[in-house]
Amino acid sequence: MSAPILEVDRVTMRFGGLVANEDVSFRVNAGQVYAVIGPNGAGKTTLFNAITGVYQPSTGEVRLEGSVVRKPLAVRLLLRVAGSAIMVAVGSVLALNAVALWKAVVVANYVYGEPFLWGTALACVAPTLREAGAGWTWLPALIGAVIGGGAAYTLWLRTRRTPDVIARAGIARTFQNIRLFGELSVRENVLVGMHGRLASNYLTDLLRLPRFRREKAQSEARAMEWLRFVGLDARAFDAARNLPYGLQRRLEIARALASGPRLLLLDEPAAGMNPTEIVALMDLIRRIRETGVTVLLIEHHMRVVMGVSDRICVLNFGKRIAEGTPDQIRNDPACIEAYLGKEELG
Repeated sequence: MSAPILEVDRVTMRFGGLVANEDVSFRVNAGQVYAVIGPNGAGKTTLFNAITGVYQPSTGEVRLEGSVVRKPLAVRLLLRVAGSAIMVAVGSVLALNAVALWKAVVVANYVYGEPFLWGTALACVAPTLREAGAGWTWLPALIGAVIGGGAAYTLWLRTRRTPDVIARAGIARTFQNIRLFGELSVRENVLVGMHGRLASNYLTDLLRLPRFRREKAQSEARAMEWLRFVGLDARAFDAARNLPYGLQRRLEIARALASGPRLLLLDEPAAGMNPTEIVALMDLIRRIRETGVTVLLIEHHMRVVMGVSDRICVLNFGKRIAEGTPDQIRNDPACIEAYLGKEELG
């Protein structure tokens, strides 16, 4: 048996007094197509949002390949905290001594009609602060350093598990309601999905350096490969809004795949599709799995779920009521009751 790529461990999502997910646990092995099903309002999309960092679970953990995905505690973070502390400390000292500094630096060195003595003025800063008194120099600096460093660290804590961090770790998703950039071309929408993997920065882009041109050409070639994979290469330069609904679903999948995920979350990809499009979607999901990408699927269309899934988790009122193979779920009384009700069972 392959190792789990995703572990959802006792995840609970509370919104005030509303419990959308309660103590939900399951594991998805690498190479699987794993489906999460349930009636409307069962908490499926909320669970997807907790996995992808849109929400922070109230309790429980989501682990990718055994680790909780978080922004790492790196040297860059320590430098950012230290830099924030120093800037706020210096700003505090300068603010409290603003009047004395203005008189000593500007007023004392300004002569009408002559060039300002910048060197002499700057040399007056340190003596002026010393004259202000030790208590009014180091104490504001200390307080400012604590405030600045604490604020930077708090901001880091609040952004440890955000969607961009999750995406860079290897989890991509589509949405229940299509979220494409309608004014952009089909190819440009796929290029957007690659943004988090690009190595160039604003400086190389602004100056059009060879690195930028090389990466741009490579990205455009990869975008066309993904469009061919989903069958949209002939529409690459059409505006995304001009695609039929079923093709827009395919474009959203191509954009997610372009980010280079190890785990792809599909939120009701068959919604609004006709029978022919549904058959093509099932074939696409199987081909995605063949590329080595694991698929976690939310879907109401039982033909899709039973046709492509290796295992299925069933939610009802935010709780997991069953988990197993398609055959086991098909014959589970609790699942039948959740979808059909007790009267139909009788």
